[in-house]
Amino acid sequence: MRVLCIGNSFSEDASRYLHQIARADKEDINVANLMIGGCFFYKHFRNFMSDAKDYTLGFNGKSTGVRVTMTEVLLSNEWDYVTIQQASAFSPDYDTYQPYADALCDHVRECVPKTCLTVHETWAYKEDSTKLHNVNGGKYEKREEMYKDIRESYQKLFKDVGADLYIESGTLFQKLIEAGISNDELHRDEFHASLGLGRYALGLLWYKRLTGNKATGNTFRDFDEEIPEETVVLIQKVVDEM
Repeated sequence: MRVLCIGNSFSEDASRYLHQIARADKEDINVANLMIGGCFFYKHFRNFMSDAKDYTLGFNGKSTGVRVTMTEVLLSNEWDYVTIQQASAFSPDYDTYQPYADALCDHVRECVPKTCLTVHETWAYKEDSTKLHNVNGGKYEKREEMYKDIRESYQKLFKDVGADLYIESGTLFQKLIEAGISNDELHRDEFHASLGLGRYALGLLWYKRLTGNKATGNTFRDFDEEIPEETVVLIQKVVDEM
């Protein structure tokens, strides 16, 4: 299976362990990430229109350091899945998505007509963080408020662009918090996923959505930060209940 993420550091977080999680189940998933930190739909649109060599290519969870254009990577392979997402700071505000998301999806389909177009729902910022209170004009007091607007925007995007698959990473983070995982365990700063638990949970959800396989019983454990075994089991349970 070949997966291409048109994203930023949030798709980098989500795809860090995906290849390795799949290998543990003897599945073959190769994932590439077009990385510009904080990249948003307008910038992706501008980049493919100008054929800008502004992306750093990631492959199977590691940066290659190679600079590429979006179009050359889209045309380089028969991608089974291409994922799109808005930058986290703009994710709650659907007015920032369009018309650029429509144009981006049209370009993806032109380059890879048979791909499964996938919407990646990003997550809300850390509770009680300065970044949370400053986003979207300072309207949020709680992370759940930001999450609800993110969820609504991504579901509208999914419908408007006629996407084929939806990966609900933001919803996963909310369910993990409800299951007793702390904000400090989920995040490495005010908004990115933690290098161990957060990225692992995201990878498991992507793996389940892409393959249909269960998360429970997956044996991958080579994390960049240690995760207690009882927490691994809890994450697998939460993912399989989604």
